[in-house]
Amino acid sequence: MYFLLKLFLFRFSPENAHEITSKLLRLILRIPLFSSLFKSFYSYKDSKLSRNVFGLTFENPIGLAAGFDKNANLYNDFSNFGFGFIEIGTVTPKPQPGNPKPRLFRLIKDSAIVNRMGFNNEGVEVAVNNLKNKKTKTIIGGNIGKNKWTENDLASEDYLVCFNALFPYVDYFVVNVSSPNTPNLRALQDKIPLMNLLSSIQNCNNSKEKRKPLLLKISPDLSKDELNDIIDVVLDCKLDGIVATNTTVDRSSLTTQKEKIESIGNGGLSGKPLKKKSTEIISYIHKKTNGKIPIIGVGGIHSPEDAIEKLKAGASLLQVYTGFIYEGPSIVKKINKEIIKQDL
Repeated sequence: MYFLLKLFLFRFSPENAHEITSKLLRLILRIPLFSSLFKSFYSYKDSKLSRNVFGLTFENPIGLAAGFDKNANLYNDFSNFGFGFIEIGTVTPKPQPGNPKPRLFRLIKDSAIVNRMGFNNEGVEVAVNNLKNKKTKTIIGGNIGKNKWTENDLASEDYLVCFNALFPYVDYFVVNVSSPNTPNLRALQDKIPLMNLLSSIQNCNNSKEKRKPLLLKISPDLSKDELNDIIDVVLDCKLDGIVATNTTVDRSSLTTQKEKIESIGNGGLSGKPLKKKSTEIISYIHKKTNGKIPIIGVGGIHSPEDAIEKLKAGASLLQVYTGFIYEGPSIVKKINKEIIKQDL
């Protein structure tokens, strides 16, 4: 069924296809009983899938990565596909249109996507209002960033605005400093600015009556020295985990024609070509810290085998994004079945 739907959707530009899918999904799930039908078809429940990570109990370890539901208006609908958690965002304090279109591209030959969206979202106030309509019991994460025009030395103010506004409505937070599509954002991964940023957010978090898990999303393009610095900062700031990884600017593993890649231009690459790099970083962090830092593994998960590989490398939880687009919503159920089969 999804194969036919994909044939139809892939006739449109990726961004238009996303809009069509979102509207169709919301329309279908408003029909009585369809929500229950989706859940019965796509969900796979087993108590052995339950995971307790950074103080939260996840019904299963498979989540939807940030980017699908930027404004928190689809999470109730996506919860019908059997996810153990859903991450909304990236959310910024003020609305911003993102980069000029076209800014989302399929590399079908590589089962990959290039995006240079640029944190397009309607701002944190809209996300908060949408989160007030929560109907699902699924765990919700909040992915936060800064506005494009905010200088890096003032970035903590933007992150704190989002953190405080979303705090009553999400279960955990992810600090996104690793998107390649906002100018100079990745400079915030350098040791001193990262320490300053995370310390300010963590201090605010600890001042709350009951703090919430705080994670950092990192780039797959870090050197070993840079990765070591980030591990030190995460440990020093007592963060609850790392999301590994964001998209890559590396194009070396692609089989798509060079001319097409060059015509697309800049942007973050996700999908199958990211799998190896992402898994290597998960493994490195896990071994370097003796498993002290919980890791959400994301990048190139297109099959149960890809998911199992990341879990064995040291990931505690997983997220899908591009694999969800190429393989369809049944990927969640297939992965969960394989986890039970392999007793992981």
